[in-house]
Amino acid sequence: MTHPHDLSALEQAAAIRARELSPLELADHYLDRIERLNDQVGAYVTVDDEHVREQARAAEKQVLDAADPADLPPLHGVPIPIKDLNMVEGVRFTLGSRAFADMKGFADDNVVTLLRQAGCVLLGKTTTPEFGLPCYTESDVAPPARTPWDLERSAGGSSGGAAAAVAAGLAPAAQGSDGGGSIRIPSSVCGLVGIKPTRGRVSQGPIVPDLFGLSTNGPIARTVRDAAALLDAMAGHMPGDLYLAPPLPEGETFLGCADRPPGRLRIARSAEPAVPGAEVHPDCLAAYEEASALLAELGHEVVDMPRVFSPDLVPIFETLWGVMATLTPVEPDKEHLLLPLTRWLRERGNATGAPQLFHAHAMLQAALRQAFPVMDEFDAILHPTLAQPPRPVGYFHDQEPEENFARQKAFTPFCAMYNVSGQPAVNVPLHWNADGLPIGVMLAGRLGGEGTLISLAAQLEEARPWADRKPPIWNA
Repeated sequence: MTHPHDLSALEQAAAIRARELSPLELADHYLDRIERLNDQVGAYVTVDDEHVREQARAAEKQVLDAADPADLPPLHGVPIPIKDLNMVEGVRFTLGSRAFADMKGFADDNVVTLLRQAGCVLLGKTTTPEFGLPCYTESDVAPPARTPWDLERSAGGSSGGAAAAVAAGLAPAAQGSDGGGSIRIPSSVCGLVGIKPTRGRVSQGPIVPDLFGLSTNGPIARTVRDAAALLDAMAGHMPGDLYLAPPLPEGETFLGCADRPPGRLRIARSAEPAVPGAEVHPDCLAAYEEASALLAELGHEVVDMPRVFSPDLVPIFETLWGVMATLTPVEPDKEHLLLPLTRWLRERGNATGAPQLFHAHAMLQAALRQAFPVMDEFDAILHPTLAQPPRPVGYFHDQEPEENFARQKAFTPFCAMYNVSGQPAVNVPLHWNADGLPIGVMLAGRLGGEGTLISLAAQLEEARPWADRKPPIWNA
C-alpha cells in the first residue's frame, strides 16, 4: 500500500494539482508521523500543528478555486521544513541555543519568502546545533538528530534535523544551509541528495549577512529531481546581496537539467584530504572507487587530480570560522548558556584582529587564484564526502572543545574547501557499507555549474537507483 510519504515531493505536487491529494490531508499525514516518530530521530525542534494546518487549508482553497490547478506554483501544497538557523516570522527561532530558546522570528528569511512563493507549506523547524557551528546536531534545546539508518549514530550537521526528517519520511524534502559542509555531511550520513549551490545562487538576507560568502542555503531530498525542483524554488537574488551567481541560460531550470543527459564529461578525482593527519576510512574509499568505476562505465573520462588546496589553508579557514562564531549577538548575561565548543570558538574569533582577518581573506583568495585554472579544466571533481562512516551520538559532543574540533576536522576534511571557493557541490548516495550505513560521494563543479552536477547526479541515480532504499522507520 502506498502512503503519502512514499511519494516524492514532485509526485505529491502533481497529485495536489490533479486534486487527487489535498494539501490538508498531506499536512495531517506528516504531522501524525512527526508526533509518533520525531522523538526517535530528533528531526524537529518546533512544530506548530495549527499554523501548519492553516497554511494547508489556504493551499487547498487555492486548488479548489483555481480555474486550472496546473497554473499553481510548482510545489504548491508540498510540506517543506525550515532549518532552525533560518527565520520564519512568528515561529520559534532558537538557533540551536538555550540563549535563544524563547525567541520568535520577526521576519521571513529571503529563502523562506521564495519557498512560500513556490507554494510550499512550511512544516516546522528542524534541529540544528548551536549557531550551526559543528558538523553534528546535538544541542541543549532539542534531542540529538540521529540517522534513521542507525539510531545510535548522529545524523551529522549542521542540517542534521533536516536530513533526519527526509530520511525518516517526516518530510518529502527539506531546506538546509551549508557553511562548511552542513548540507552535504548529513546528506551523506542519511543517504540523501544534498546540493550546496554556487555562492550567490540563494539569497542570505535580509537578516543573515553574507560577508565571507562561505554559507548558502540549499535543498536536501531523496531524489535528484526533487532536489533540483527545490533549488529552483530557492534560487533568487535580492537587493543587498553581496554575491550573485551566474544565471542559468534563459528558459532553463535546474529540474530541466535533471531530465537531460550530461554528455561525456571530463571528471577529476581525489581522495587526498586537505586536513593534515586525516585518514580516509576503507568504507569511504570503497564508495569513492565504486563511484569512479561507475562514472567510467557511463563513458566519462576520469583522471586523478593533483592537490590544489594546501594543508596550510586549514588554519586560515579556522580563523574565519572562529570569527563567524561571533556574528550572532549574545547578551552578556546569557553567554554562560552557550555550549563549551561555542564559547571556545567565539573566544578564538574575538581574539582575531582586523589585520589577521583581512590577511586570512587575502591568503584564501591567492590560493583560489592558483587553484581555479587547474579545477576549471574539469567538468566535475569527485571526492569522498566524508572521511569516516557515521559516528555515534556523543562522539564529538562529549569531548573537550579542542578534541571535539579536531575530531570534526578528521571526519570532514573534503567539504569546506568548496565553501571557500564558492563552487557548487553535491552529495550523491551511491554506497551503503556492510553495516547498512550510507556512505556518500561528493561531486563539485565549476562556479555556476550546478546544472552539470545535477545532470550527472541524475545519470548516476538512473544507473544505480537509491530512492527505494529506506530505513526501517520508514514503514512505522
